[in-house]
Amino acid sequence: MFGIYLKRELSRRKKAALVIALGLALGIALVITVNSVSAGMTQAQDKVLKSLYGLGTDMTVTKAQAAPTDSESGRPRFEFDAGSDSDDTQSSDRVMTQGGQALKASLVTDVAKQTGVASAVGALSLNVTKVDGSFTQGTAESSTSGSDSQQGGPGGGQSTGQPRVQGGGANFDVNSYTVAGVDVTNQDLGPLATSKITTGKTFTTAQTNSKVAVVSASYAKENELTIAKTITISDTKYDIIGIATPDSSESTTDVYLPLKQAQTLADSADQVTTIYVTATDSKQIDTVKATIQKNISGTTVTTSADLADTVSGSLSTASNLATSVGKWLSIAVLIAAFLVAALLTSSAVSRRVREFGTLKALGWPSRKVTRQVVGESIVNGLIGGALGIGIGLAAAYTVTAISPTLTAELGSTASAGGGGGRMAGGGGPGQQAASSTMDIALSAPVSLTTIALAAGLAIAGGLIAGAMGGWRASRMRPADALRSVQ
Repeated sequence: MFGIYLKRELSRRKKAALVIALGLALGIALVITVNSVSAGMTQAQDKVLKSLYGLGTDMTVTKAQAAPTDSESGRPRFEFDAGSDSDDTQSSDRVMTQGGQALKASLVTDVAKQTGVASAVGALSLNVTKVDGSFTQGTAESSTSGSDSQQGGPGGGQSTGQPRVQGGGANFDVNSYTVAGVDVTNQDLGPLATSKITTGKTFTTAQTNSKVAVVSASYAKENELTIAKTITISDTKYDIIGIATPDSSESTTDVYLPLKQAQTLADSADQVTTIYVTATDSKQIDTVKATIQKNISGTTVTTSADLADTVSGSLSTASNLATSVGKWLSIAVLIAAFLVAALLTSSAVSRRVREFGTLKALGWPSRKVTRQVVGESIVNGLIGGALGIGIGLAAAYTVTAISPTLTAELGSTASAGGGGGRMAGGGGPGQQAASSTMDIALSAPVSLTTIALAAGLAIAGGLIAGAMGGWRASRMRPADALRSVQ
């Protein structure tokens, strides 16, 4: 009886049922769209953070760079022999640590022992500035006068003015690139973790102090480097065994060396600049951070959440809009849809006074009338939920198909990456601002959790509308039906 009556009443009032369902559908579709876009923003930020941070890394431990003393300018110095008459090419490399003050390698073990830490690996970041070129000595020439009136007698000549140097100068190339010292015993964590070896092979655990190198794909292409070739750093040759391609973004590291070799190059034995850390529980990262800061003084612990706050550009703007404006807007629209559905249901009940009054006169109790109204509203809600899920999935698919490009600005650092500059004459080596801008294609993935949320909202909307309409229907009396008869 209940099902037959429900089907007949919904068929008889198709327009009213459709209006209620569409109102709920729009609110639910907006919730799905905002949630899927927010999930896409989170994925995009994760890609950005992986390029800064390292795949699987929960936090890093560093130490702020100390201010240089009067005797240390903090800049590389180059000395060349300009006394030779030859034009032989001269070359000099300067290797400097970057990314903060060096830490004792023993701190890696101390960090690994902290409560909540699953793994810790040390790495050494270096900047190598290579200057090569040659000096050309000039020729000193003086002008002479052959006038008889000058001293020196007839036909004599005397030098006039100061000697002038003709020709000469200097022509040097400057090439700066970054080097990362990798702990070859644990390459799943650290600077090489975000890259995949596309040519050759990676380090083996036996190559802790071998003269081998892995170079990034972009640096290899720029300098025409291939497997089996060598790269020379500070007069030390390293055999190239692999070419690494970043998984999600352009890596800021050009050359990877075993950690001990990098320490030897920088004259930084048993030192690291960064400690990469993974936590045993991703939900306890803040607690682990506080533990490390408390037990290992003088260090700075940076989590992925801290780095996320530094990301700016259109990605950050869109993320803020989706998180704040979008979610509040979807909540407001959803509440409005619920209220409209409730009011329309209540209004429909008011127009069915004769019907419900007659049913009560025939012996229907109030609870049965209420159940009938609630049942109709829940069906309207389920129809609205199905329409809303369909519209929401279509909107999310459209966003993914268009894949709008967002820009993530990570800030510029004073380092030169990969490229070379050219200077002539008496200029000195300079640094270029490394580009820290990334383009990320936005997607809008829809999870099962989001769909389940939409279904729950649809049922909730139907219950709210049915509760209001059922309450009104339960208050009707058989006498109301008699009054409505003309």
